[in-house]
Amino acid sequence: MAASHETVLVLDFGGQYNQLIARRVREAGVYCEMLPYTASLERIRSFDPKGIVFTGGPASVLDPGTPQVDPAIYALGIPVLGICYGMQLMARDLGGEVVRAPQREYGRVALSIDRTGRLFGDVVAETEAWMSHTYHVGRLPTGFRSTAASANCPNAAMEDSAHGLYAVQFHPEVLHTPEGTKVLRAFLYDACGLAGDWNMGSYAQEAIEAIRAKVGSRRVLCAMSGGVDSSVAALMVHKAVGRQLVCIFVDHGLLRKDEGDQVEEVFRKQFDMNLIRVDAEARFLSRLAGVTDPETKRKIIGEEFIRVFEEESKKLGTLEVFVQGTIYPDVIESGASQGGAAKIKSHHNVGGLPEKIGFHDIVEPLRMLFKDEVRRLGEELGIPAHIVWRQPFPGPGLAVRIIGDVTREKLDLLREADAIYREEIAKAGLDRAIGQYFAVLTGMRSVGVMGDERTYDYTLALRAVTTTDFMTADWARLPHDLLATVSNRIVNEVGRINRIVYDITSKPPATIEWE
Repeated sequence: MAASHETVLVLDFGGQYNQLIARRVREAGVYCEMLPYTASLERIRSFDPKGIVFTGGPASVLDPGTPQVDPAIYALGIPVLGICYGMQLMARDLGGEVVRAPQREYGRVALSIDRTGRLFGDVVAETEAWMSHTYHVGRLPTGFRSTAASANCPNAAMEDSAHGLYAVQFHPEVLHTPEGTKVLRAFLYDACGLAGDWNMGSYAQEAIEAIRAKVGSRRVLCAMSGGVDSSVAALMVHKAVGRQLVCIFVDHGLLRKDEGDQVEEVFRKQFDMNLIRVDAEARFLSRLAGVTDPETKRKIIGEEFIRVFEEESKKLGTLEVFVQGTIYPDVIESGASQGGAAKIKSHHNVGGLPEKIGFHDIVEPLRMLFKDEVRRLGEELGIPAHIVWRQPFPGPGLAVRIIGDVTREKLDLLREADAIYREEIAKAGLDRAIGQYFAVLTGMRSVGVMGDERTYDYTLALRAVTTTDFMTADWARLPHDLLATVSNRIVNEVGRINRIVYDITSKPPATIEWE
């Protein structure tokens, strides 16, 4: 994909915002890929990068065994931007000094900017930035000059523009740095001299051509869940190879209200896709009966998916290629990232399925895309808004939004409650302003009073978060009147639910989903 585009490489040193840096670069119209900091010079050169970004990271450059790069990278003639840890690494490698700050900085910090600095021409002289550091650059390397300062960090940015080397101690990629986008764009367009030729239209065209070339005349099977990711991936492959693609849509009985019918309507009728809908509700519920552990639920559902696909694929003759809707956050959270992130929870989209059902080739059109990019791609391909903007949905479906054992009664209750919640969010005009929102049927029952009768029924939790990358998230400050309306409707219209609570926990420490 990178060959026909100007490319920037983001070298990952393990910081929490690293995926966001890559996302911001792409938002600025520049294609980028992320590599581990251990990438060799040969691998880096193979991308013909027009710029390189060093990310932040949790380590200190003063510690033994700290992440490093080959110092020859500074002599490649490719502009480099160091962020946070990346700045300290650059300073140390080039002869500067990194020292422990007398007072660590965390959060929003006032910055004084030297607007003659190449990255700061469009930035106001007094601004704010998001800091997260204990150490800073005490002495600049030869040839560098300081271009920003805070009260506790005299060198909050530095540059050696003659050699194309730039660094900032703060995080320009986060929303808490109001003018951070200007800093990144200055690096990309001024320091690197890029034209900005990356957009979803060109990605779609090139990805479809690449799929067509890879698949050739072979037949393809797609595991279609009905979610945004698998839907976009399936349509891309369909546009590439047409009726060579067979989509198996497993209706496991764990979907949201009317979701199966909507998916079938759009993709079979509007796009004339070769779609097989399998009614597997009974077998999934039978396997899940009495199971309460969330990871066990996920494994059971993953295994049952494999069994369904084994059975259905055998009916279809020879199918050689498998397509999945894996996106980059799936890869990260499954511990399969290039930087070796810790496993948070298992994702059924990542690994296992193709090997189990005998496929030797995989197509993953979305593997390097973030969720917002997938949505833009879906719009580019002509998928209706109610599918493209469908709320993110876990592969195991409502089974992991029911705490405890899963029954048809609980599923029906949750489906109705979740539909009311989503409907009211949309009525309030917040459906695209909130990163993710859904209802969870907790395993708790409590006493209530309805009319003159005592009840002992379920507690339902509402979850809503704001996020840019789904790697971190903050709980959404929904209007109280909206929450009251949702609560009243659910209690009065659904039944068996007598208490509504709202989750005000961010990620971290919590995950977005409850299970």
